[in-house]
Amino acid sequence: MMWWHEVTAREPEFAARVRQRFQKTKQCTLATIRKSGAPRISATELDFAEDELWLGCIAGSVKARDLRRDPRLALHCGTIDIPDTRQGAWVGDAKLAGVAHESTDPDRPGGSHRFRIAVTEITYLTIAPTEDHLVLETWHPDRGLRRRRR
Repeated sequence: MMWWHEVTAREPEFAARVRQRFQKTKQCTLATIRKSGAPRISATELDFAEDELWLGCIAGSVKARDLRRDPRLALHCGTIDIPDTRQGAWVGDAKLAGVAHESTDPDRPGGSHRFRIAVTEITYLTIAPTEDHLVLETWHPDRGLRRRRR
């Protein structure tokens, strides 16, 4: 696991593209684990503040309860369709896995929750500039950044 500032230090260009992609839309999709062990997906917003990755939750929300019980999570950027024509460039697709660490702050409004995310894996998919193949980039703390063509 690594904090976002560590990912940025190791792979600044890649981290910048991933961050840009997550910020392209206001909402993204969060996957958590229910008490039963089944997955739960929820809409959420990310905050790249203080060079870290933060997730906020309404006080007592099911996603906050999920993360407090089992902090593992996955995040997927907001979906943007691939253009039907070559006029517009597809902005790509980003997802990451991580572990939520709750930040306790008695001044949080209404007892809301704030989680700092430690990253365990990042995936970024886009179309190559020649648009004849996909480029899949994966980053893992132990393996670093890898690029594959498909």
